[in-house]
Amino acid sequence: MPKTILLVAEDDAIDALLLERALRRTGSDFQMVRVANGDELIDYVEGRGAYGDRVQHPSPKVILLDLKMPQKDGFAVLRWRQTTPEGYRLPVVVFSSSALPQDINRAYSLGANSYVVKPTAPDRLECMVKALHDWWAGFNTTPAFNLA
Repeated sequence: MPKTILLVAEDDAIDALLLERALRRTGSDFQMVRVANGDELIDYVEGRGAYGDRVQHPSPKVILLDLKMPQKDGFAVLRWRQTTPEGYRLPVVVFSSSALPQDINRAYSLGANSYVVKPTAPDRLECMVKALHDWWAGFNTTPAFNLA
């Protein structure tokens, strides 16, 4: 059975590595695909450029989105998502170090499905990863779509 794709937009390599380790330690069947900025995320979701082969780059089940990234940041991705059927249907969990109320409110105003402040303790990160997997890959049903 193919793995469930978790598309992670994260510019910090250490945060991405910690997340990947937590996925492995929790036994998650998510296959993490990392992009470093919003432009890459949009290309992946739309199946453009390097991500044009859907066999090699299957559609994600859920997006984990950092807000503070170079080029297109997470807020720009959320704005794009509102105007694009491919993006609008995908659940987006904002995964940010910011606990600022204005960032949280803005993300939800732009259509985020969830907002998680990045846990700093490894056990909390593993707990979050398990909950993320259980909800978005276990219980939640997302609409099917095909870019072709």
